Amino acid sequence: MTDAEDRKPRSDEARSAFSATAVDGDATSEFAVPEGLAVPRGGVAESESTSEFALPKGLDVPSGPATEPEGSAFSPPRTYRAQDARHAFTPATGIPVVRLTKDVPWQDRMRTMLRMPVAERPAPESVQKAEEGSPAVPRVLDMTLRIGELLLAGGEGAEDVEAAMFAVCRSYGLDRCEPNVTFTLLSISYQPSLVDDPVTASRTVRRRATDYTRLAAVFRLVADLSDPDTAISLEEAYRRLAEIRRNRHPYPGWVLTAASGLLAGAASVLVGGDVIVFIAAALGAMLGDRLAWLAAGRGLPEFYQFTVAAMPPAAIGIALTLAHVDVKASAVITGGLFALLPGRALVAGVQDGLTGFYITASARLLEVMYFFVGIVVGVLVMLYVGVQLGARLNPDTALSSDPRPLWQIGASMLLSLTFAVLLQQERSTVLAVTLNGGVAWSVYGALHDTGELSPVASTAVAAGVVGLFGQLLSRYRFASALPYTTAAIGPLLPGSATYFGLLSIAQNEVDEGLVSLSKAAALAMAIAIGVNLGSEISRLFLRIGSAGKRRAAKRTRGF
Repeated sequence: MTDAEDRKPRSDEARSAFSATAVDGDATSEFAVPEGLAVPRGGVAESESTSEFALPKGLDVPSGPATEPEGSAFSPPRTYRAQDARHAFTPATGIPVVRLTKDVPWQDRMRTMLRMPVAERPAPESVQKAEEGSPAVPRVLDMTLRIGELLLAGGEGAEDVEAAMFAVCRSYGLDRCEPNVTFTLLSISYQPSLVDDPVTASRTVRRRATDYTRLAAVFRLVADLSDPDTAISLEEAYRRLAEIRRNRHPYPGWVLTAASGLLAGAASVLVGGDVIVFIAAALGAMLGDRLAWLAAGRGLPEFYQFTVAAMPPAAIGIALTLAHVDVKASAVITGGLFALLPGRALVAGVQDGLTGFYITASARLLEVMYFFVGIVVGVLVMLYVGVQLGARLNPDTALSSDPRPLWQIGASMLLSLTFAVLLQQERSTVLAVTLNGGVAWSVYGALHDTGELSPVASTAVAAGVVGLFGQLLSRYRFASALPYTTAAIGPLLPGSATYFGLLSIAQNEVDEGLVSLSKAAALAMAIAIGVNLGSEISRLFLRIGSAGKRRAAKRTRGF
């Protein structure tokens, strides 16, 4: 082969693209690494194939010392304890000294912590004993949300629900928690530290049921979890919560129907009714209760349940008038309305508004408005029918009755007793709330009938007494205040003012009807504000700590 032939480029067929060396030893592959750049392979056979994604050994980055594995936000920190937690910074004003005495109910202790900024919350006393394997954060948050769901569905105020959720979290060492309660949504966020990811969980309240026995059981569970001398595991707490959910109502259905009838009869006596009026109002209320149960069984919303429940008492009152029976038909209809007025939701809504939970308060008051409109529709339909049939209903018949203190006090106590049964209260609380209802009517009668004070002011003072006694009784028993206050305000509900307003509208006297309905709304607001004010006054006599501990928003200048 000549030199010219040696300088000619060889064809593609003369060389292999898949072999590192040719047969004659001088042909190389176009994919082969040049000989000068070859990285020593450390004794590996040349025929061994390597991955094109493998990093050459000469270019390996030396690995540093083994680092601690990244922690998970869903497990409690290994070195974190609630009692050893420290604040991220100290505010310029300093951290106030807060004495959370153990003999104070957990509601007040947790409410105190919730009303303070997170950075200013002092580390609480240790409650649950530390265990080897602490429960996972999601399970603690789930337990917290389930407890809050039962409290909110039972009618508890938003602030007390947040205090209960906060107490449960702190019982298991999660002190950097922020609960949030609205009308239908519960959420809670936990941040282990300033550098860890927060964990947030939520739960929706889709169904509400009035059962104060279940509410009291949940309060006892939270009190046991907050007790520093009691160590309750998460499994035990779940077991007790399941038992609370499975417990049946303390009173059967026929007892509730009879209680609604007795409540309407007692209310008719308060507005001047006699024995015949008592029986007629009781029959109308029991029939309305059964119709409401039938509507509920058919899946109708509560608006229609209130509408059909308001019709029978009005129909019976109109029938007695058409039959020319010498009775006060207005007292019969008024008594039936007492069993339907949503006093519990009204008090809870105004309480949420006064404590700063405006979204929840708006939703509760809107619910009250829908219930009230349902009652108005049911009564107005029957009143229009009665007017067309020629029934002569005089709005002043029930107002001309003379005060009967003994009969009215007895009727108010019976009304509170039956109201407590309708709320499914524990039997141990029925006597206390019955006496509280008698005291409320006595105060109202003394101020309105004897002292000739306006009915709105008299109602507000009487409701304040109810709230004061209810809070003191609940703190004495370390329980919720609702069972001691809700049924006691039953005699103060504006049933007569509501009826007279509806009757005036049915008789085309719209101006007088709107005035009477405005009076009913003023009485309802007076009840709710009085109960809340009495509750706040009662806390002034409790040993909660320093005066600045229960902080609230300060907006005295409109901004």
